[in-house]
Amino acid sequence: MTEAPLSLADIHAAPGHLIRRSQQIAVAIFHDELAGFALTPVQYASLVAIQDNEGIDQRSLVRMVAIDRSTIGGLLRRLEERGLIRRASPAHNQRVKQLSITSEGRDILAATGAAVRNAQARILAPLEPAERQEFLRLISKLVQLNNAFSRAPLAVTG
Repeated sequence: MTEAPLSLADIHAAPGHLIRRSQQIAVAIFHDELAGFALTPVQYASLVAIQDNEGIDQRSLVRMVAIDRSTIGGLLRRLEERGLIRRASPAHNQRVKQLSITSEGRDILAATGAAVRNAQARILAPLEPAERQEFLRLISKLVQLNNAFSRAPLAVTG
């Protein structure tokens, strides 16, 4: 027996569609709050990770921020061209590129911190406080339990 094809209403209620739409909305709010800084959410997360892990290599950054390996090179090139990070090879291994944040990178993180917090608050604003906590608990669980299925899994530590 064949099942009836999905309707548009079925698609609109599907978890994958709702997650994709949530991502679109979150990115739009992030860009609205950070207008003028020309940073994407993944660039911002990368800058924070580099700041917190001075000398991190590109491969570790991929795992730490869950960035697709095919896009990391371009992302780092753009951050470097803007003077926000430096890439350098240590003398003992010329194949590895260690990443460090510049003073300009630190300045942009300092200047955008409040805007990023505002973006996160705006994303959750339609929910009641208890709903926000429950939403974050459930979406965190969903992401953690499905991490292995990602094209760019997050390295789970400790």
